Amino acid sequence: MPFQLDDYDVSILKSLLKDGRKSFREVSRETGITTPTVKARFTRLVNVGFIKSISPILDFNVVERENISKPEPKKEQNSPNKDSTQQKNESEKPNLIKRGLKIKLNCEFCKGPISAHPYIFKFANFERFFCCAVCMSGYKQKYTGRIESIKRKFEGKE
Repeated sequence: MPFQLDDYDVSILKSLLKDGRKSFREVSRETGITTPTVKARFTRLVNVGFIKSISPILDFNVVERENISKPEPKKEQNSPNKDSTQQKNESEKPNLIKRGLKIKLNCEFCKGPISAHPYIFKFANFERFFCCAVCMSGYKQKYTGRIESIKRKFEGKE
């Protein structure tokens, strides 16, 4: 008899598809399913082979274009499932990941581009990036309560 997904499985998978980095507790809060059940269902989905791996999805649209060098052309292999352009683009992406790759950043406060060295504000296990000291100060002032709450929760976990 084949394994069938139920409503719990579907809601857990949908939550993880939005952000696969979520903890079981975060998925639990989002879905209304207890944390132990989320963990057990996730483990079962891995064990039956439905979840093959947890992999990052990279957004190459945020990479500075000046850093991208053309990779060596590879022999194209014909595949019935992909056209040659798509196959070529997918095979080039791993070649783009290299030391010194620059990723475009936007300021967390004013949302403008960060063109120089970013100002970095670290708290708990978060990092926020700003274009200038004024934006960083404005962010801290605007979100003081939330930042302090996150810091307290983080300190309580350790």
